[in-house]
Amino acid sequence: MKDIRSLSLNEIKEEFSQLGEKNFRAAQVYEWMHKKLVQDFSEMTNLSKDLRQKLQDSYTLSPVREVSHQTSKEDGTRKYLFALEDGNVIESVWMQYKHGNSVCISSQVGCKMGCAFCASTLDGCVRSLKTSEMLGQIYEIQRLTGERVSNVVVMGSGEPLDNYDNLVRFIEMLSDDKGLNISQRNITVSTCGLVPRIYELAEKKYQITLAISLHASTDEKRKSLMPIAKRYSLGELMEACRVYEEKCTRRMTFEYSLVAGVNDTAEDARLLAGLLKGMNAHVNLIPVNPVTERNFVQPDRSACLAFQNKLEKMKINVTIRREMGRDIDGACGQLRRRYLKEEQP
Repeated sequence: MKDIRSLSLNEIKEEFSQLGEKNFRAAQVYEWMHKKLVQDFSEMTNLSKDLRQKLQDSYTLSPVREVSHQTSKEDGTRKYLFALEDGNVIESVWMQYKHGNSVCISSQVGCKMGCAFCASTLDGCVRSLKTSEMLGQIYEIQRLTGERVSNVVVMGSGEPLDNYDNLVRFIEMLSDDKGLNISQRNITVSTCGLVPRIYELAEKKYQITLAISLHASTDEKRKSLMPIAKRYSLGELMEACRVYEEKCTRRMTFEYSLVAGVNDTAEDARLLAGLLKGMNAHVNLIPVNPVTERNFVQPDRSACLAFQNKLEKMKINVTIRREMGRDIDGACGQLRRRYLKEEQP
C-alpha cells in the first residue's frame, strides 16, 4: 500500500482526484496527519465512513509505535525505542531546554558509515527511513509528552545525506505551515561528510543548520576514526562546506568528539583552527560517549576545557556540548542494540 503520510498536500490532491474526491478532503486528511497527528484513519472523524474505508484499503500511515523509553533522573531527558511497521526498531531522544523542547531523530535503521566511536554502525544499515517514519518520531513524541517540539536534530542513527531524497522531503514537510510549521532555522542536519550531497543540499538554500561530523584535524587521524575520510579528503570536505556557507549564508557547525590521547592535543587544536580560518563556524566539542564495544576514553573535564581554551585563543567560536541523559543509554544506537540482543533467541 502507498505511504500517504510521506506525500505532499498536492500529491494527496492528485490521489484524491483519482478517487473522485474533492480537494478540500485532501486538505482535511493532511491536517489530521500533520497537525492533529493521528495514527489511524478511523480517527479522522470529519470524513465519511466510506472515504475512511477507501483510505484504509489503499494507504498506510506508517505509524511509529513506542516499544519502551528511558527517562533520565538527572535532567528528564527521554530516550525512546520505536517500532516500525516492518518490525524494525529505531531510537529518538526528547530533551528539555529553557528555549524549548528538542527532539533528536534517526534517519536510518542502523548505519553503514562505520564511524569508530558510534554504536549505531556496529550492525550495519538495514534500510533508510521513509519521510513519514522520520516525521513520525517527532509526532509520536509530541503525542506522548503532550508538549510542543520546537527544535529538531537529525543526528540519531543513520547518515541523513545517505537518505537524501527522504531528508529533503522531510525538511519541507516539517517546516510547512500546514503541518507542525517548525522553522527551518530550528532544524539541524548532521552529516559525516558526503561531499556530493553537501553540494546538492547547498543548491536548496534551506535555512537549516548543517552540522559536519569532523572529529579530526588531519586526514590520517580522520581515516582512523571515520571510513568516509578514505573517500573524501578534508580538503574536499572543507571546500564543499565553504560553498554551502556561501550559498545558504548560514553559520556552519562542526562536531568534534574528543577522544583522550587521540585527537585532543594542542597540535590538534591548532590544525583545527587552521581548517576553519575565515569561516563563520561554530565548533561543538563532544566528550566521546564510551561504547562497550570500543576502547575509546573520554577526556576529563580539565582536558576538554583546555582544548576549548586553545581554540578560543585562536578566535574560534566553540562550546562544549551539554551532556543530556548521562544516566541512561546515552550513546547513539546503544538502546536499540541492547534491545536486539535481548530479543535474540
